[in-house]
Amino acid sequence: MADPPPLTTAELSRLAEFLYRRTGMVFTEAKRYYVERRVFERMSATSYRSFADYFAHLRLDADNEAESLINAFTVNETYFYREDHQLACLTTDLLEQRVAEKRPGDRIRIWSAPCSTGEEPYSLAIWLLENWKDVDAYEIDIVGSDIDTDALQAAEQGIFGRRALMKLSPQLIRRYFQELDDERWLILDELRRSVRFSRVNLVDSGQTRPQGGFDVIFCRNMLIYFDEQSRRIAAENLYDNLLPGGFICLGHTESMSRISPLFEVCRYSDAVVYRRSHGAGA
Repeated sequence: MADPPPLTTAELSRLAEFLYRRTGMVFTEAKRYYVERRVFERMSATSYRSFADYFAHLRLDADNEAESLINAFTVNETYFYREDHQLACLTTDLLEQRVAEKRPGDRIRIWSAPCSTGEEPYSLAIWLLENWKDVDAYEIDIVGSDIDTDALQAAEQGIFGRRALMKLSPQLIRRYFQELDDERWLILDELRRSVRFSRVNLVDSGQTRPQGGFDVIFCRNMLIYFDEQSRRIAAENLYDNLLPGGFICLGHTESMSRISPLFEVCRYSDAVVYRRSHGAGA
């Protein structure tokens, strides 16, 4: 069956506004092909040929169909040990500073947002087990969140392909994964249980606030999809979820200094990160 007619400028604008209100992500005329391809997939899945009819359905069934539409627009490109210089910084510098204010047995909380299909929070768990000498001295709480419910379901299943594991050594794969076949590996149950997953929209404080306070937040390659206003809102929400003195790690192309004055820049040998100054708790 042929694709529906191209979206009119007005239709594209209405759809972009709908997505922006719900996600903070910005889609312009320059991304028309990307937008049309995904909305046409959802129109086909819901048996609509007319965008006007589909959009009416979207508004009437906003919660369910909006979730499916948002899932179609999210980018879940990641792999284990991505930007591992930040993981090295985590165990060399960041956690050492955080535990200086804690006692053995206290909780260390780390948030991976967005977590995509689970590679990033599971990477944190593996890296800590392999590289942090004090890993058994503290109660470690790793939370992975994303706006994409399909990605979260995949993360909870914990099955990964060859490309996702490409940066892990054969020894690490044997230690933490069960081989299902030549192309799929299942992460061990113990690691799956060590990460808690939840759906969170970073521009919605009603969804971020209940996550509580964290010592370290990894929010990598997410803010680049937002406009200036959404980036500021997300930054404020992330700030509110950091404990005083806590750190946030962004993607290598992102800079919190250009988004918000709330954070201090911290330059370490392995990475540049951002810190919430000491003050009132989250």
